[in-house]
Amino acid sequence: MKKYINYAFAFALSTVALTGCDDYLDTMPDNRATLDSEEKIGRMLVSAYPTHTYVTFCEISSDNVDHYGMDNPYTKRWLDEIYSYREETESDNESTERFWSDCYISIAACNESLKALDELGLTTATAAEMRGEALVARAYNHFMLASVFCDPYCQANLEKQGLPYMEEPETELLPKYERGKLGEFYEKIQKDLEEGLPIIGDAHLTIPRYHLNQQAAWAFATRFYLYTEQWEKAVEAAGRCLGEQPKTMLRNWAEVATMPSNQEAVTNEYISSSVNANLLILTAYSQLGTTFGAYFTNSRYSHGKYIATHEDMSATNIWGSNTMFRVTPKVYTGTNLDKTIFWKFPYKFEYTDLIAGAGYVHTVYPAFTTDECLLNRAEALIMLKRYDEAAADMTLWMQNITKSTKTLTPDNIVAFYKPKAYSYADEKDPLASTIKKTLNPLFAIDEPGSVQECMLQCVLGFLRIENMHNGLRWFDVRRFGIEYPRRMMNMAGVPEKQIDFLGKDDPRRTIQIPLKVRDAGLAPNPR
Repeated sequence: MKKYINYAFAFALSTVALTGCDDYLDTMPDNRATLDSEEKIGRMLVSAYPTHTYVTFCEISSDNVDHYGMDNPYTKRWLDEIYSYREETESDNESTERFWSDCYISIAACNESLKALDELGLTTATAAEMRGEALVARAYNHFMLASVFCDPYCQANLEKQGLPYMEEPETELLPKYERGKLGEFYEKIQKDLEEGLPIIGDAHLTIPRYHLNQQAAWAFATRFYLYTEQWEKAVEAAGRCLGEQPKTMLRNWAEVATMPSNQEAVTNEYISSSVNANLLILTAYSQLGTTFGAYFTNSRYSHGKYIATHEDMSATNIWGSNTMFRVTPKVYTGTNLDKTIFWKFPYKFEYTDLIAGAGYVHTVYPAFTTDECLLNRAEALIMLKRYDEAAADMTLWMQNITKSTKTLTPDNIVAFYKPKAYSYADEKDPLASTIKKTLNPLFAIDEPGSVQECMLQCVLGFLRIENMHNGLRWFDVRRFGIEYPRRMMNMAGVPEKQIDFLGKDDPRRTIQIPLKVRDAGLAPNPR
């Protein structure tokens, strides 16, 4: 256990790691003494996945929410700070501080497992699979830290700040860390990923979907290569994930549509380990189930009817109206409530004191899905200008989630998107938005109105709907330099005034590393 505590002290997060929900730290044995068998290493790898999530703070940071007024009491101070891109001064189970700490604790579990495998000299197939899981999980945790706390990957940013890449168990009480360069950080992620991919496997896993199994690892590789502009590798990795018949691997929305219209039933189905689309399922101490559910929870900042109608799930799209969805969006309106949502995340409560009614709120969410992987491949194909193949992938996704029988082609995508006005371009109503936003990506694309730009508009719109409420839109906003105002809505749910603006070069697009980490000596992100 000492090494786990050291990780927490090293980043000045002892209060996070040793209190609150992380009770497993208080009972975990000293793994240097006990990791002496494959079985025990396997149990250690259960801790290689964070139980605090990026989803809420990334979703609230993105353009998927509007501000529903200071009179709306359903918020928290740390959430107000996240929405306003201010420095986070308070901690919460869903705060950036908890996510940072949990990722490094998970990395520590990976490093302890790798060290034990080396010391035991195990050469079995199971040991090889465990090594693959530990390497890919270490890469995944570092990748998510970089995606949140570093500038986005691009050639111009490679000399900027990275983060400490932890490759060995910590042995000092208060070691000094340097952030290093972003390019070097991503090189280490790729090294771990590519070393782990050939040997990762599922045979040693009881429930593969709760681990980085083989298919989930390839989905992660697809996202990693896409975000690092390695388009050919992204296409190849997606093929390894999806196989020859990707249609059979997608979420069965037609079947979900036959279920009773019951939030608990639908959300439990959405995160089920028996669903082919769910590749890696993670648990979290989180209010996702109520924040993005039919509740007042955190409703000051919501994906409301205006965004839905003008920009995404309820807007007229290339397939037609929102009635074409197999499972239509749910609309909730009332005093201090304006939510248009998909039912996705369940609300779970773990009682620690049944009599007092005390305990922790949990949820479960899929960190990787085949549907996202398919659209990531489509984006990579667009960047390679293999437009017909990209259109085929987008058609497959569209016909699966909607009842449309339309076949997408580069020509009809251009015909639909090119005439559309860009968001915030109306001089009479500068807060008005559409399904199309100006792209200022960190890499070169063709001019506005080109086949490539129109197809990117299409796939980004599809990704926005596919990833609604799960935080991934924030990473697309950053990669593509998407600008947007922060809008205060009036009582009618219409934009009343602009309260902020996030420009493409705004340093606040990179979330600040936690205060306690900076107090421990790690360099902050520029402001």
